[in-house]
Amino acid sequence: MKTLHVELGERSYPIFINDKLLGQADLITPYIPGKQVLVVTNETVAPLYLDKVLTSIADFEHEHIILPDGEQYKTLEITQRIFDRLLQTHFNRSATLIALGGGVIGDMTGFAAACYQRGIAFIQIPTTLLAQVDSSVGGKTGVNHPLGKNMIGAFHQPRCVIADTSTLNTLDDRQLSAGIAEVIKYGLIRDVDFFYWLESNVDKLIQRDSEALAYAIERSCINKAEVVAADEREGGQRALLNLGHTFGHAIETGSGYGTWLHGEAVATGMYMAADLSHRLGWLSADSLERIKSLLQKARLPVDAPIEVSSQRFLELMAVDKKVLAGKLRFVLLHAIGQSLVTEDFDHKHLHAMLDEIPRIDSKSLAS
Repeated sequence: MKTLHVELGERSYPIFINDKLLGQADLITPYIPGKQVLVVTNETVAPLYLDKVLTSIADFEHEHIILPDGEQYKTLEITQRIFDRLLQTHFNRSATLIALGGGVIGDMTGFAAACYQRGIAFIQIPTTLLAQVDSSVGGKTGVNHPLGKNMIGAFHQPRCVIADTSTLNTLDDRQLSAGIAEVIKYGLIRDVDFFYWLESNVDKLIQRDSEALAYAIERSCINKAEVVAADEREGGQRALLNLGHTFGHAIETGSGYGTWLHGEAVATGMYMAADLSHRLGWLSADSLERIKSLLQKARLPVDAPIEVSSQRFLELMAVDKKVLAGKLRFVLLHAIGQSLVTEDFDHKHLHAMLDEIPRIDSKSLAS
């Protein structure tokens, strides 16, 4: 088993990576501070893995709640169900929430844990590749608003992250590719050697080669943990982890939550950021083509949705969390592995990119 650590002083925590970790009581129980545990999962994951997790916490006073599956349910209204169950069962401030599922469940459960009685413990058990390499690590929690993605949330670190790679065996191909998008992100923003490795090994990831997946998860988590340890609350370099996300969040909001998977929207968003970087004279044509090729080999989109016009992109990005003093800020690239956050660029290139990028019908993603 690989064990990594997110170093945050008294809020530090381990990330455990291996197969067949679910159901191991000795792995999870040291991180449960009290006697009460609520497992939060969804309709897809519950039939597959809920019983294993409940078995591991059999000695605790435990409850579970099963929420609907999908980004469109990542709302305050659905999160209210978690609060309802906690109050109905008289859970106190020493209670622990366990997030069993993908990024949506992890974000909602973490947000509920941050808010309930002003903060209780929670544990992340991510069951998708995207959640294992990104959203379960770092303490960002939250829900969506009709006007913007993840605009309501809190920083709240988990007690531990348990990434059972065997759960990826039940992940559908589209979700797997969506997770690879976030893996590619780390190579683009800060780890050029990892990008080179991905160019040679992306086919193995698509084919679910266990060694390749384990390495990609470990390398991604090392990158994420280092960035979070240096900048927990996104005052500086942690913003680099948002490569493609300003464009991607506009895609998700503008096309309707759940139409594009988060990783799909981020993939197109990363290509849009790379295209803009090239137009600014920062990124070479060869690097732009290599980025496009890797994303396409991972079966990810690089075209924007036809439903989101250039003007709509600008409207949606204007409410992005990275807007500062009314100015749009983007994570852009000087080279593969070299990124920066900036609002200092000629916006005519942004407008040209938005006008000229090819468009696709979002319905084609599900085919």
